[in-house]
Amino acid sequence: MPVILHEHIQPQGEIGLWRIEEPEDWFLARLSLSPSESEQLAQIRGRRRVEWLAVRQLVHDMSGRATRGAFLKDEYGKPHLEGSAYQISISHSGGLAAAIAAPCPVGIDIQNLVPRISHLAHKFMRPLELESLQPDWRLEQIHVYWGAKEALYKAYGRRALDFSSNIHIHPFSFDPLGGQCTGLIVKEAYKAHFKLHYSMIGEYVLVYAVGEASGG
Repeated sequence: MPVILHEHIQPQGEIGLWRIEEPEDWFLARLSLSPSESEQLAQIRGRRRVEWLAVRQLVHDMSGRATRGAFLKDEYGKPHLEGSAYQISISHSGGLAAAIAAPCPVGIDIQNLVPRISHLAHKFMRPLELESLQPDWRLEQIHVYWGAKEALYKAYGRRALDFSSNIHIHPFSFDPLGGQCTGLIVKEAYKAHFKLHYSMIGEYVLVYAVGEASGG
């Protein structure tokens, strides 16, 4: 079964993971893409096509609907599920696709561990965040910080956020078995707090954010 994780989250919502093993035609035979989705897919090349399809199949399976709802995009490009009041967020990396759905601002990110991210950490992490890195888990912890900021960026959904100055992750002690931390988005009059959850899935780091925005 391609769905390797489907869990309810607090206070309300759910997350899912799909291990991508199917060819593109398998998804196309099941998804019934809308005209706008077909246009989007036509602009995608290579492996990203099957990843794009897999997250849509995952969200449909999570929804429990008999008839699939299309992915719609708002003026900022943030995805929404047709006919649902839930907010959604999606991510894919290599062989895994991830999704989250809840009636509040949410974001999700999954990343395959890559050593080169260590050389980029200073570009997206604040000094306090960098100081909190644990030598034994430096690579994994950097990925959690990156994934947390990606998740908050998606939860905000309006683009134009600087990962260092606008997205703050409160320093935390990394646990290889998974854990929680908190984050904050601050931009002009907008301020929102989020709870973040992270876990290791083999050589992947999964992070998702759940929060309630306050501010415009």
